[in-house]
Amino acid sequence: MDIPTVALGNGRSIPLVGLGTHNMMGRPCIGAVSSAIEAGYRLIDTAPRYCNELSVGMGVVKSTTRRDELIIQTKLSGGDQGFDEAINAAKESARRLGVGYIDVYLIHWPCPSLGRTVDSWKALLTLADEGYVRTPGVSNFKQHHLQMLYDETGCWPAINQIQCSPALPRTELREFMAARGIHAQAWHPTGRKQGLLADPVILRIARKYGKSPTQIALRWAVQHGIGVVPKSSHAGRQQENADLFDFELDATDLADLATLDQGEGAAKDSDVHEEF
Repeated sequence: MDIPTVALGNGRSIPLVGLGTHNMMGRPCIGAVSSAIEAGYRLIDTAPRYCNELSVGMGVVKSTTRRDELIIQTKLSGGDQGFDEAINAAKESARRLGVGYIDVYLIHWPCPSLGRTVDSWKALLTLADEGYVRTPGVSNFKQHHLQMLYDETGCWPAINQIQCSPALPRTELREFMAARGIHAQAWHPTGRKQGLLADPVILRIARKYGKSPTQIALRWAVQHGIGVVPKSSHAGRQQENADLFDFELDATDLADLATLDQGEGAAKDSDVHEEF
């Protein structure tokens, strides 16, 4: 399985499809990570809030793929925001993962009530300067959060992982990001919680191409250059989730999918929603 990559603004690259590990724990997580890597996945996404960095690291060790061929992506929790706190948290994540460096490190949520977002971003830039983090980025940041980081440091994040699917295309935010070289990566890319996979439009397009509704939602993302990290512990579904590059949605399909946009108000508002 050969998954295409996209170039990031910092000169590195990242696969368009990775494995999400939210709510995966223990042996099932170890097995899922190992099977995904053996199938051809090279990007593994985790976070301290998932309580599985140790299991992810064990899954990486169980695989036969060299460490330098993998991109391990984890995140800074809200409770660890702050300059010194973020430095220490990154080192603790690396220890749990069993790695000497973190490929992609994201501020998980802006958590504006803490007032530590800029200090946390400065810590990530310091970690990148020291080679401890290869690619610093963010998650769930809106335009004004991104602009604040740039205004204070002169550096845009390379990645912003956002809630995004045909039901929540986040077009204005993605256009803002694209103009500044910020790669969009989607969480909940299938729109399952928005009822997307049962929508007649998705079902019709799936029948047209002989694909699953999940594959149509994921294809919409990668066709727009949006990375995805769908979660599955099942080897067959892992392969299905990455089998997106032998067909292309046409203009009619894209126009029909655009009608499913539920609007920005349907996404979690990171000015209000905070996770620590």
